[in-house]
Amino acid sequence: MRVFHGSDVRIEKIDLTKGGEFKDFGRGFYVTNIRKHAHQRAIDIAALHGTKPVVTEFEFMEAYPVTMRMAMKSFDTVSEEWVQFVILNRNRTVNHPAHAYQIVEGPIANDWVTTQIDRYRKGKITLTELVDRLQYREPTHQICFCTVESLMALELVEDTALFDIEDISNKIIESLISEYEIKESEALHYLYNSNIYTELTNPDTGIYTHSWEDIYHLLLEEIKDKFK
Repeated sequence: MRVFHGSDVRIEKIDLTKGGEFKDFGRGFYVTNIRKHAHQRAIDIAALHGTKPVVTEFEFMEAYPVTMRMAMKSFDTVSEEWVQFVILNRNRTVNHPAHAYQIVEGPIANDWVTTQIDRYRKGKITLTELVDRLQYREPTHQICFCTVESLMALELVEDTALFDIEDISNKIIESLISEYEIKESEALHYLYNSNIYTELTNPDTGIYTHSWEDIYHLLLEEIKDKFK
């Protein structure tokens, strides 16, 4: 399975100590199989630090943890069990790690979901009502690799296309800033939320082999209404 990690640096070596505690599935290295969600995460982190978004790709060798008989947990969808598990891992009053799994996979508790969980914890809605509300949200996905051993199931994708994409993106951002006199944050938003960027970051489309000028003009055609 191809998975993605959004940040503002390319991840060549994973350091579990840099992962924060009290996350959905506890401390660990998080990836997703939804490329656009990793891109959005990278944009958010880059905006916070004043840097540029970077998405690192990995191949998750799913047979490896099975062969090594690692302790794994998978939540196929939002459920009462998933809610209780997220609450447990976010609880700062219990000893951590709060579970013994090496790999955990399931939905993401984003800001809206977190707000609803807080309403449940305060007794404003029941657990059944909470799960019913969460069932109709856009599907999300994350995998948390919780131990050093579990990281052996991840293989860094060394694709030269990724470096071409980064170079093209930088040139496009510089051109947007210069031509339209906008802030870098605006240029990043226009590029990384465009359909052209989605195609650019999918090596199968081959768009990254075109000149950056051609890709820039395609982007301008897509977002032209924003500059009227």
